[in-house]
Amino acid sequence: MALFEVNEYDRLIYERELKDFLPEQMIDIHTHIWLEELRRADAGTLALKRTVSWPRLVARHNPVEDLAETYRLMFPGKKVTPLVFASGSREAIVKLNEYVEESAKKTGYPALYYSRPEESAEELEKKIREGGFLGIKSYLSMAPDYLPVKEIRVFDFFPKHQLEKMNEMKAIVMLHIPRDGRLKDPVNLGQIKEIKREFPDVRLIVAHIGRAYVQEDIGNAFEVLAECDDLLFDFSANCCEYAITKLLEAVGPKRVLFGSDLPILRMRTHRIEENGTYINLVPPGLYGDPSQDSHLREVTEEEAKKITFFMYEEILAFKRAAKTLKLTKSDVEDVFYRNAKNLIEGARRDIYGE
Repeated sequence: MALFEVNEYDRLIYERELKDFLPEQMIDIHTHIWLEELRRADAGTLALKRTVSWPRLVARHNPVEDLAETYRLMFPGKKVTPLVFASGSREAIVKLNEYVEESAKKTGYPALYYSRPEESAEELEKKIREGGFLGIKSYLSMAPDYLPVKEIRVFDFFPKHQLEKMNEMKAIVMLHIPRDGRLKDPVNLGQIKEIKREFPDVRLIVAHIGRAYVQEDIGNAFEVLAECDDLLFDFSANCCEYAITKLLEAVGPKRVLFGSDLPILRMRTHRIEENGTYINLVPPGLYGDPSQDSHLREVTEEEAKKITFFMYEEILAFKRAAKTLKLTKSDVEDVFYRNAKNLIEGARRDIYGE
């Protein structure tokens, strides 16, 4: 049985809109893998209360083999290489990192270590070098438990002693910013600038365009961050054409990376903006009771026939932005392949001398 269905409408979207637009080789800079049995420790933890619930409805089990199968089903004829990392609570993350390490060595995929703020710089470096990792990823759920979610700051889960070590190693840091203000939040912007000022050799990626999923999330962020002339952004799980367009205008195609946030982008959804937030329109019954999350809304059976994968929706949004800005085929190849290739090869060379 197939991992998921690819229907006629999906194939039509891929063949007509995406196949010729995308390069033959792609690197997906933002993906998660895990085993369900290793995430059982997550049940009832604070981590679940610090994030939205809908992503967990897409895939409870996500081994590295499912990631490879997803690319085979969604991108026939293309070669896609993911950068992989874990996803889970502090209680589960040690075993999950071990699984990522094992999977990366088995497949040859590049990987990031999922860090906890309590780890010392020496511990972190040891884990990275022993595991063959290229840097770190973390999440606001790793911040100390006593902090209210709305008060969490970047340095609460990426403490400076760790960033200093990443700077020394010239490693990749994948940053998922916290706080309700998202990209436009002045604390987030101030701390991003602080990282680049104090740790200039960190290869810093702002994930999801700083969670700017709707136009209202951007504010004056790109003007404020203009001085950070080597800051990278991925547009994983982001369908906001406006945000993608403004990002490309601000930093150009050499500093933008394709990322998916798989397995979440296996979701069938059409995303809309409403009252300053995003709504995922989904087929009826596919993801349980939509009232469980304010970002979910079911459509009719008839409307659902024109809903494809979140993955395709994201790339279509990028394609519209690329058309508006008249990006070349070479620019698109930079975003979907070469930028990430250079980033990964540079980090591997600086960390391991390869």
